Parts: sequence; C-alpha cells; structure tokens
Amino acid sequence: MQIEVEIQLNGQTVSGAAEPRTHLADFIREEALATGTHLGCEQGVCGACTIFIDGEPMRSCLTLAAACDNADIRTVEGFADDPLMQAIRESFKQHHGLQCGYCTPGMLVTAYDIIRRLPGADRQIIRREISGNLCRCTGYEGIVNAIEAVLKDPPVASLQEMARSKPRSRSDGLDKIVSSDSSMSPEAGPTTESEATDLPDADSFDTAVNLEKTITVAAAPDAVWQIISNPEAMVSVIPGASLTAPFDNGIAKGLCEVKVGPMKAQFQGTASIVYQTDAKSGTLVGRGRDDFSRSTLEGRLDFVLVPDGVDSILDLNMRYRLNGPLSQFGRAALIEEIANALLRDIARGLEEKLNGTAISEHHSKAPHPANGSRFLVSALVGLLKRVLRRSR
Repeated sequence: MQIEVEIQLNGQTVSGAAEPRTHLADFIREEALATGTHLGCEQGVCGACTIFIDGEPMRSCLTLAAACDNADIRTVEGFADDPLMQAIRESFKQHHGLQCGYCTPGMLVTAYDIIRRLPGADRQIIRREISGNLCRCTGYEGIVNAIEAVLKDPPVASLQEMARSKPRSRSDGLDKIVSSDSSMSPEAGPTTESEATDLPDADSFDTAVNLEKTITVAAAPDAVWQIISNPEAMVSVIPGASLTAPFDNGIAKGLCEVKVGPMKAQFQGTASIVYQTDAKSGTLVGRGRDDFSRSTLEGRLDFVLVPDGVDSILDLNMRYRLNGPLSQFGRAALIEEIANALLRDIARGLEEKLNGTAISEHHSKAPHPANGSRFLVSALVGLLKRVLRRSR
C-alpha cells in the first residue's frame, strides 16, 4: 500500500508515494534525490541522518515519512545562504572538524542547533550535546573547537526554532498510515477487491526490456503441461520461489529469494495467470518488490509449450521493468546470461520432478534461495565467451 506524502524540503514542495514503513531519510533521498543526508546505523544511534523537522533536530531514520506530511524539512543542502551555517562550515574547515565526512551532515545540523539554542554553552556542554552524533575519525576535539569558536561570535540563524511546547511526534500521522493500510488496522476485515487491481496493465510493456528464451525438457508435452499449469507444482522447480497463499481465481501470491554472498534479495508480490489449456499456452502478469533494497520488478511472461519429437520445448517471451537500486544490475547482456543459468536450473528441476518426486512431496520441501553468486559467475563467463568470439 502506498501513501501520498507532501513535504516542504529546503523551501521546495516535494511529493511522492511511500509505504507506511518508509522512513523520512529514504523518502528525501529517493524521491527528492537530496542525498546530503547520510544513513548510518538506521537505528537512531549514530546521528548521521540528523535533519531539522519543523525547526527541531530529529533522526530521519526513525521518523516515518507519512508522519511528516506537510512538515517543513531542512537538510544540510538547505543552508546555502544561511550565515550561521556558513560560519559553522568554515570553522569546521579551520579546526579540522571532519575527515571522511560521513558524519558531517548530521554533525553540522547538531552544531547549528547547539549554537542557536545554547549560546552560553561551554566545552563540557558541547561534548554532551554532540554525544548523539558518532564520529570514527576526528576524536571529536576538532569538532568541539569548531563549535566553540562560532559560539564566541555567532551570526544570526535564519532557521527559527519551533516552539518547544508543540514538538512534532513521530507518531503524528499514524491515523493516516493505519487508514491507508488495512493490514495495520485491528478492525480490518478480509480484502474484498480483486488482487488483480494492484497489477500492471498487461498491455503496458511495449517499451519494456524484451527477452525471448526457450527451455528444452526431456519429457512429453502432456506431462510437462501438468506441472506448468499447476502453480503450486511449478514454483517447486524454480530456485528460491514459493507461494505465500493458495492459488485462487487466477491470482498467485508468492516470493522469490536470490542470495549473492551474504546479501539476499526477496521479491514478494502478486501475479495474474491465464492458461489456454488446449493450446498449452498462457500469460503471466505480475509485480514484486524487495523491501530491503526498495527495488520493484514488474513484467509480463507469455509462454507456449510445443512438442519436439519425444521432448518438449517451452517458448518464453519475457518483458520486464526493474526499478530501484537493483536496476544497476539490469544491463540487458547480464540479465540475459543470468536468465540462461536460471532457465537451465528450471529445466533440470522439471525433468527431476517428472522422473521421480511426486508433486505434493516436492512442494512440501522448504525452498532454498537462488544462488545468485553462481548465476553471476555463469553470466560473467558467458559474457567473456561472447567477447572472445567477437574478437576472433
């Protein structure tokens, strides 16, 4: 479920859709591309993500974006003409108050708050006030010296402090979040609308990336179709795939995990599947999202099963769109090689299933994440072979 959020970010109106659990730091970095706010621990400990919300410093990694609807947000990019921030930046430079710079955006915001709020602060107070902003480089001495220097003759701050009698709570806007996400409401009943309303239009993939592939299976078409036309059976031969609910009225809900070293992506989503049994063909349209990387994948798959002597050939036409951080791995040549490796595993799984394990027994086994490292190695080897062939 997406919630429309509108904020005033550094004097500009920024609006966009966010999930109920999206924190403000992700929203301003991804919707407004204001990447000056850094993310460190994402648990409110390190202080790297500190920004001003309605005039007060707050951790943007602990603040829900939906709770900040209509709020006035100021990040480190929003102080270009602010005389106090200019003085702080110059002082940090003169007193060596930064090294790697990762903590610096949050540290500058905290310094700004200290100077305007505690004009008589001494070194002990400064150290106490910056204790919520961790720095692994400087040892804090340069930071304290920089803040102390500005405190001696501080310029006027252009950002006025919000009245402390009416602080913005991170729970503000919770009613909006609950009302927009029925799964968070204790009184919510079952969904009555068709799951298909949340799917992309099947005719919207004309400009999407297109990939045509075939799978050869050493089995007769009737036997292969028995598995292909049964979503519960088919997911059991796809590495990392599983259904999260029974297949009902043409709608499948499930997830697919891919593991690359210590990292794991888990796309969870919904698909509509239409079968033409007489022609042994069908169409799948679906959308999935990996919450960790905040990447989305949506696509359309047209498939048809045809005989090839005593064997079968499954012709696939895939059109897809990949958005978010994982799209950097979406280069067509790389995706094609990864698809080749994955389809070989699926063909092998179909043959093993037809030759031995019963559908009900096989599906009862827990799915294992697809080995992305192996697919990636296979993809790179495939690309290398193609390059060598072209160079001859």
